[in-house]
Amino acid sequence: MSDDREAQATPLGNRVADRRTILRLLREGEMESLGLLPWSTNYTFLVSVSDSALQTLAVYKPRKGERPLWDFPTGTLCLREYAAFLVSEALGWMLVPPTVLRNGPHGLGMVQLYIDVEPDENFFTFQDKCPDDLRRIAAFDCVVNNADRKGGHCLLGKDGRVWAIDHGITFHAHPKLRTVIWDFAGEPLPEAVACDLRALRSRLEPPNPLDANLAKLLSPEEMRALRRRLDVLLDTGTFPQPSHGPSVPWPPV
Repeated sequence: MSDDREAQATPLGNRVADRRTILRLLREGEMESLGLLPWSTNYTFLVSVSDSALQTLAVYKPRKGERPLWDFPTGTLCLREYAAFLVSEALGWMLVPPTVLRNGPHGLGMVQLYIDVEPDENFFTFQDKCPDDLRRIAAFDCVVNNADRKGGHCLLGKDGRVWAIDHGITFHAHPKLRTVIWDFAGEPLPEAVACDLRALRSRLEPPNPLDANLAKLLSPEEMRALRRRLDVLLDTGTFPQPSHGPSVPWPPV
């Protein structure tokens, strides 16, 4: 895993800031709502976040705007979004844009850095161009038990980086994996991916801070299931095959 991820720079408007600065801005900056984003299942706002030195756009998903689901506890989607970010960071993969959990104009919610992306690109347009990035996303989705990896939830930034977004329905205690990324099913995990997964697994036991932070966001049953999924991935050493119910989300984009 990368030990210098905090030092890696990310564009922020016309400036460049390290991830620690970006996270502090998202967590502490003044937030102004710029309106609802269209086509979202739950209430999702575009917001401006600023302090005396920096300003950025972000995506704000308040807990009060979450649509109830029959199989996920009400009011937990924003917590799962933040938990997915913590796992992405712990792996050193930085697939998920910088994300915080904080109060905003509509109460507690997830606030995530807005990424400037190529608007016509998604998984289906670049799946043959970025196989290593997509292998990491596929492994990540297995770990977090992503129930909704649509093609449009894989973004190509204008800087050429691949990003993964929309992780509200993750970490269920029962198998829920639904994804468009079955390209690698049955393949051996790349050694670098397996190495990062082993390091993550070692951090999911008390008194590790990652384990403690995730335990504040997920139920004890969900934490046990997270550890089991990692154990199975590492024991088999391969990307899983579809094994339950509908395995591809609808619509796929």
